[in-house]
Amino acid sequence: MTTLRKVLVVDDDPVVGRSFDRVLSGKGYAVITAGDGEEALRKLNEEAYDVVFTDIKMPGMSGLEVAEQVKARQPWLPVVIVTGYGTDENEAKAEAAGVSGFLRKPLSPDMIEGSTEKALLDKAARATPQAVPAVAEPGSVGATLKNVVLFFAAPFVALAYIVALPFVGLGMLAWMGGKALLKRKQE
Repeated sequence: MTTLRKVLVVDDDPVVGRSFDRVLSGKGYAVITAGDGEEALRKLNEEAYDVVFTDIKMPGMSGLEVAEQVKARQPWLPVVIVTGYGTDENEAKAEAAGVSGFLRKPLSPDMIEGSTEKALLDKAARATPQAVPAVAEPGSVGATLKNVVLFFAAPFVALAYIVALPFVGLGMLAWMGGKALLKRKQE
């Protein structure tokens, strides 16, 4: 059985919530709506959601305030701003609040589905533990120490190759010669 991913849509216009529901409900999402920021925060306290979409201009609390409060309480939860007031100033404020995306109305089904998938992928990427680099970062003390050791070790490594090369060559000649002798004795 597949678990539905929960999407919270915060908008004072019920048409927006129905649009999200129409696009996402058949694709494994449960769409829950809230008419304002206060209702959204109550719902977020009662249930876990996978992504939040919020309008900017709403009565009472703005969508940017909703985004800030959601990120303060649940920093891992992706928030996407949906607005008909897509100014550069609003986009900068949204980015400062830590939102995952900024959509301008009118919304197309592709925009709704694509932004939902992107927000969930970003959430999954942040939840995945980052690998510790095996090589020291350039400019770090570890990288500097490694470079110094390699600098001083290089002549000794080269000397070892120079000394070993004749023995390796002679060993190969002896092996090939022995192989040829055995072959000749078998004939």
